[in-house]
Amino acid sequence: MKNQSSKTGAGVLYIAQAGVIAAIYVVLTMAINVFNLASGAIQVRISEALCILPYFTSAAIPGLSIGCLLANLLTGAPIWDVIFGTLATLIGAIFSYMLRKHKFLVTVPPVVANMLIIPFVLYYAYGYKLAWVVGGVDLSIPFYMVTVGIGEVISVMILGTILLRALEPVKNHIFRK
Repeated sequence: MKNQSSKTGAGVLYIAQAGVIAAIYVVLTMAINVFNLASGAIQVRISEALCILPYFTSAAIPGLSIGCLLANLLTGAPIWDVIFGTLATLIGAIFSYMLRKHKFLVTVPPVVANMLIIPFVLYYAYGYKLAWVVGGVDLSIPFYMVTVGIGEVISVMILGTILLRALEPVKNHIFRK
């Protein structure tokens, strides 16, 4: 009976951790949205700093994904951003979790996933098209890869690394298994 109780407790803890992560992601996104930095061609979504949390717990995978989904819905994003923005976060979280044994690589997957997916969302869902055509090639998507990448580097690699280092000493108290 004790074993079943501990499994139930672990499941409740997992759901609670995922829920708290999702809630924090939404609150941080809504806060930065006041400054128009939560979405668009130039974005520094500070909630993306939480993308380092798969280093500590697998509960961060659904937590980040649900948080991104809710944040995108609440900020009025087009359906394609809701779908593909959430997918980018999910992919980044899964690969960060897979790299959790390599602390300094944990920040890379969210940056890469967003750099590869979000420029297409900006171009097709939002209609952000630049007048930059060189040799018949529209440079909008490569430009957005750079701008989204810079925002992700700031949010995930810089702020996320600071968060990771701050949480490291207390990880056993916050992210109990």
